[in-house]
Amino acid sequence: MENSRRYENQLVLILFFTWGTVFLDRMSQLYLAPYFAPEFHLSSQQIGFLASVVSVTWAFSGLLFGALSDRFGRRIVLIPGVLLFSALSWLSGIAHSFEQLLLIRALMGAAEGPCWAVINAITEESSGPGRRGRNVGLVVSAGALVGLCAAPILTTQVASRWGWRWGFFVTGLPGMLMAILIWKFVREPKRVEEESAQRGRPTLRGYFSILRFRNIWLCCVGAGGFISWLFLQNVFAPLYITEVMHQPGTTAGFLLGAAGLGSFFIGLVFPGLSDRWGRKPTLLVLAFISTLLPIALYLPSLYGHLWLLAAILFLTQGGQGIAALIMVLVPAESVPPQFSATAIGLATLVGEIIGATIAPAAGGAMAEQFGLGIPLLMGAASTVVLFLVALFIREPGDLQTRGAPEPTAVPAD
Repeated sequence: MENSRRYENQLVLILFFTWGTVFLDRMSQLYLAPYFAPEFHLSSQQIGFLASVVSVTWAFSGLLFGALSDRFGRRIVLIPGVLLFSALSWLSGIAHSFEQLLLIRALMGAAEGPCWAVINAITEESSGPGRRGRNVGLVVSAGALVGLCAAPILTTQVASRWGWRWGFFVTGLPGMLMAILIWKFVREPKRVEEESAQRGRPTLRGYFSILRFRNIWLCCVGAGGFISWLFLQNVFAPLYITEVMHQPGTTAGFLLGAAGLGSFFIGLVFPGLSDRWGRKPTLLVLAFISTLLPIALYLPSLYGHLWLLAAILFLTQGGQGIAALIMVLVPAESVPPQFSATAIGLATLVGEIIGATIAPAAGGAMAEQFGLGIPLLMGAASTVVLFLVALFIREPGDLQTRGAPEPTAVPAD
């Protein structure tokens, strides 16, 4: 038991930094854009397209390779994926045109997508029943700490001293180390090996059987609402703060940095609490408090009290906690174990397409017609959708279907 707990803690530590590295590489182009955009003479639309292409390729590859990892194993998918996205991040630094950079970032999204599904599947499958939420929350929270807090500081400091190309070179290095650590220390989860031995490899019919679970459909809709909330505020809040509220860029950085730090701590705490409270009640709480964040940003009166506004943002940025629940724990625990990565990949696919591709475009169009405050209100409406979805989710522990044979999966009501 002691050796098992020691390995579990070691695994969480390695996967924490691995996921942090994935998010570091994904977010780096957003922070380096002011440095490479003038050199390539890029428009705002082209910069947005660079972010969108990563989301699209990430979404489809996450589902495809997540399903393959259910069939062939986690390590055989994760280790090459980490090596590839790290190499492609490095290659971003030698691009000499928009077209080259677009192709490289599209391939990088394809390499990173499987990492999200497989990292979380390994964490969920390797954790004790009373620690799954805690461990998944720890790993997912690395996205906020590394991608939202450390990444902008690291990349801009490197770019300001040695140029934007070195920013990409530096962000590509940690992944190489993490791939070595995964190869050396991370084992194939026992539950996956046992399921494969008992039932054989998943079949095509088995993959489609996950669509018979009501929670999977609800998680897909909920993930769309969550990622819409995430991208609508991250894309339009800086513009609203500076152009509508007439605050300096440093104030926007201060406020959004407070929100990012809050997301890290909430992501650490709430998924662990869901091990005691249940997934559904915790998700309802997080959806409710997160609805308050874009509303707080929208209210002009709060800009006269910036420290109060920063405190509100810190306490209401439940993004990492929501991601752990609606995109990992609930879908993975609602299907038989041999399809957990497929379930995570499917929820991610729908969420990325709706939230990271369609919602920002719709928000931009609405902003053109009605002002920059509208996307923030759209973000609040998105978490209302998530809250309503959560009301109809069945607590995964009550389904008693994780051991069900794949042809007799319990259908939705």
